[in-house]
Amino acid sequence: MSTYVVVDLEMCRVPKGPARRIFKAGCELIEIGAVALGENYEIISSFKTFVSPQYGHIDNYITNLTGIKKSDTDNAPTTEEALSAFAGWLPDDAVFVSWSSNDEIQLRREITFKQIDIPKLEKFLDTWEDCQKTFGEKMNSPKTYRLSEALIIADIDYDENIHDALTDAENTALLFAKMKKEPRMKLISYYKTEETENTVYPFAELLKNYKFAV
Repeated sequence: MSTYVVVDLEMCRVPKGPARRIFKAGCELIEIGAVALGENYEIISSFKTFVSPQYGHIDNYITNLTGIKKSDTDNAPTTEEALSAFAGWLPDDAVFVSWSSNDEIQLRREITFKQIDIPKLEKFLDTWEDCQKTFGEKMNSPKTYRLSEALIIADIDYDENIHDALTDAENTALLFAKMKKEPRMKLISYYKTEETENTVYPFAELLKNYKFAV
């Protein structure tokens, strides 16, 4: 059996200009959070590190969104150092899980554009499972759900310290575990659906009372 590793990345923005022309991406990695799951999908190990950006900068928007300050990354490992430490923590049979494909795309960009060579990490890049996509399939809906929205619908008591990489990885792991354990997911009691031509519509009166995060 493979070991599922739920990954979450936080990024800062790379301003338009010379830096973006060199890096070729609008965002840059500043934090890695991950948890490894045991046979019963319980968290058995965790990993977290800040990452020092080379091209981007941490502005007030990113600090307000993530809680990450420039001082947190000033003496943090470089991207290569952080990813090497992450690779060293990974179990040999890892299968990556994340909420949406954004983290996979960003990780591939970091490795490619910064010419980072970490064979142990690269061998896992084709193992990603998109938890957001799986949740949409479970809900039989084309809607793109936000993680906080999905956690509420799935009736999961989660840590609301969103946009902390480790916390988001832990929250995603809770939802991933529930979907693995429950072929037919048990939803929050006030969540109602109407099925029309295989499309499920949420009970708007419940959801409109929540302020969802990405």
